[in-house]
Amino acid sequence: MSADRVGENLARIRERVAAAAYRAGRRSDEVTLIGVSKTHPAQAIRAAYGAGLRDFGENRVQEWEGKRLALADLEAQWHLIGHLQSNKAARAASLFHCVDSVDDFSLAQRLDRSRGQVGGMGKLRVLLEVRVAEEKTKSGVNMDELSSLAEKVATLPALRLSGLMCVPPFLEDAEQVRPYFRRLRELRDRLAIQLGQALPVLSMGMSHDFEVAIEEGATEVRVGTAIFGARPAILAGTGKSDLGPGRDGK
Repeated sequence: MSADRVGENLARIRERVAAAAYRAGRRSDEVTLIGVSKTHPAQAIRAAYGAGLRDFGENRVQEWEGKRLALADLEAQWHLIGHLQSNKAARAASLFHCVDSVDDFSLAQRLDRSRGQVGGMGKLRVLLEVRVAEEKTKSGVNMDELSSLAEKVATLPALRLSGLMCVPPFLEDAEQVRPYFRRLRELRDRLAIQLGQALPVLSMGMSHDFEVAIEEGATEVRVGTAIFGARPAILAGTGKSDLGPGRDGK
């Protein structure tokens, strides 16, 4: 996709973000737009950056390692939004500003140890990914185990627990997804009271339902296909199909 098309797509998404925020009585600058750049080449990310986007989401540590040197000059925030395997935690802790998909305490401990060994990067922002529906194929901590996990993660010195993330069921009618977004917001509100600390981030909403998510309180929305176009079927340089869970609405 051309740089001009990426810029046009991004402008349209920003207009929709602003309209959804207005309907909810919020300011558009309360919502961070994360461009889900997984499987898209470095030049597509650079085009979006040139159009003003500053937050990008990647699904896999290995894929980001293959692109990061070509983008080292960009002053962007890099989010890991895909499920993270424990054996890749050390690499993730030094490659990303944010890990938005923590769902296990042993994983959090590995991130904490590794981040603590990285000089000059400060605390690693983390979100807890919550399974808001009974979908066994989705990652995330169960809702009834969330408070226990959050209490333990909040004690880790090299991590900054900032909020929650979810990947709700994909439903064609975005209104049918609204209860899942509301559920995550309510979980966050109760958890903040329990922990006695602010949890300002709600990462929810993707290409097809981010407007409803904003109306329900999302502070970050993850949009991929609506900015970059359809994802390639094969990951560049790997020969592997993109079989990971959709985290941008497709």
